[in-house]
Amino acid sequence: MMKPLFAAALLPLMAMAASVYDFTLKTIDGKPAPLSGFQGKVLLVVNVASQCGYTPQYAGLEALYRKYKDKGLVIVGVPANNFGGQEPGTDAEIKQFCSRTYNVTFPMMSKVSVKGSDKTPLYVWLTGAANPKTAGEVQWNFTKFLIGRKGAVLNRFDSAVEPDSPEMIAAIEKALAN
Repeated sequence: MMKPLFAAALLPLMAMAASVYDFTLKTIDGKPAPLSGFQGKVLLVVNVASQCGYTPQYAGLEALYRKYKDKGLVIVGVPANNFGGQEPGTDAEIKQFCSRTYNVTFPMMSKVSVKGSDKTPLYVWLTGAANPKTAGEVQWNFTKFLIGRKGAVLNRFDSAVEPDSPEMIAAIEKALAN
């Protein structure tokens, strides 16, 4: 978690970020994961939680990933415990839950904060002035950000939008075609 003063000092730098590729997260195994490694792919970045009413969306996200990964879609799961304490586990516990319960094979990142003064830089950028189309605090788990092949944010889908909804499928297919 970032200290609030440290986060405030980074805000001008994050505002200068040109794309999602300017950020690095940690994998759920603790290794650096520069998002630049996904250049040319379509990303669906989702803040996830293991004890949420939307947790069954893991199955739909995995199905999307399997269906479209060979066409260039990468789903990036970003665990966060910002909403109702619904992701209390350690990274190891989250990984085990996702693997055993939903057979998740898409990339999972280390748990971060997606809201508040300790928000991770990627989410400051996704929800900030640099992206007016998707700006505004994340309101709950399983908010989805669709990123195009050039690293620009294309769409934001709220928690209730299922991964297999016609709206999401159409947006993903359009992004993959570009």
